[in-house]
Amino acid sequence: MSLPEIVSRERWRAARAELLRQEEALRRARDALSAERRRLPMVEVDAEYVFEGGDGKATLLDLFDGRPQLVVHHYMFAPEWEAGCPGCAAFLDQIGHLAHLRARRTSFAVVSRAPFTRILPFKARMGWTVPWYSSRHSDLDHDLDLGRDFNRDFEATILVDDEPVERPGLSCFLREHDRVFHTYSVYDGGLDGIGATISLLDLTALGRAPEGSDRFRCHDEYED
Repeated sequence: MSLPEIVSRERWRAARAELLRQEEALRRARDALSAERRRLPMVEVDAEYVFEGGDGKATLLDLFDGRPQLVVHHYMFAPEWEAGCPGCAAFLDQIGHLAHLRARRTSFAVVSRAPFTRILPFKARMGWTVPWYSSRHSDLDHDLDLGRDFNRDFEATILVDDEPVERPGLSCFLREHDRVFHTYSVYDGGLDGIGATISLLDLTALGRAPEGSDRFRCHDEYED
């Protein structure tokens, strides 16, 4: 393995100061890009998607859980797979306590094409408590892929040589009363560096501090 050069403390401080200038320039560029993202136009979602979760059937509006914003993690878990994608698992492991997002009026949910009966044991195995929904509704007699268009419409499942291929992603939604709007999506390598509360909020239309409140608290100190 090639290791960094060994230098004196003075040379290290000088090199660190130069790198810090570059890091600050990158931060300013990132903040400017986030502002551009908030100015993106949005598209109204007219389709009536149906999901299955812990409380039974749910609509896309239900996934907001009463909040104005929703971030959906497109978790790669095809209907025929026995377990979810390990790479998506690593991403989901780094999601922080959802109280910080919820305090900023933003909900977070996971959606996969696998049946909920297959999602549930995998979720328990991983020890996750995040809301997770199947876009494929199953009953005792037959399979009804009621949410079959969700992954396709938001490009989390794409066709390659006429075969469905899963890809990881995040999609952000905004609601106004009962109207739902799609504001942003990112996929694959675009998820690198995302996972912390601030990075997730930077993807949304309302940004880091809806209602002008940007004060973080311990996760058990937020008012419901």
